[in-house]
Amino acid sequence: MRNHTLRLIAILLLALSGIFIIDQYIKMLFVDGFRYYTQCIDFILVYNKGVAFSMLSFLDESLKYIQLIMVSGILIYMIYLQKICYAFPAGLMLGGAFSNIYDRFIHGGVVDMVYWHCGFNFAVFNFADVMIDVAVAWILLLNFKPNLCKS
Repeated sequence: MRNHTLRLIAILLLALSGIFIIDQYIKMLFVDGFRYYTQCIDFILVYNKGVAFSMLSFLDESLKYIQLIMVSGILIYMIYLQKICYAFPAGLMLGGAFSNIYDRFIHGGVVDMVYWHCGFNFAVFNFADVMIDVAVAWILLLNFKPNLCKS
C-alpha cells in the first residue's frame, strides 16, 4: 500500500473509532439510568427501531443488515476514492453510523436520548446523529467547493 493510502485509512479509522467510542460511552450512561429534564431539552432514553423519525421500522431485523451493507460500502468507497480531504468527515459519518448499527444488534434499536421540545417538539436523537449531520454537511461543502480538496 502506498503511504497516501495508509494515511487516508489511518485518519478515517481514527475518526471512526473516536466517534464510535464517545457515542457508545454516552449511550451507556443513559442505558444505565441517567436522565435529566429542562424546559427546552430532556435527556431521556428511547430505542428507535427505524431510521430518522422512526421511518422504515417495518423492516424490523432486516434494517440492521441493510444498513451494515450500505455503510460498509461507503467505507470501501472512501478508501477507493483516495481523497484524504474526505477521510476525517467520512470517519465522523461512519463512526456514527456503525455506532447506531451496533445499537441495533445489542439493544434492538438505536439508543436516542436528546429530546428537544422548546417551541416545538423535535425528534429524539443522539451524538452519532449529530456527527453524521456534521459529516454530511462537510462532505457536501467539499463537493460544492472543489478547491478545498486538493488530494
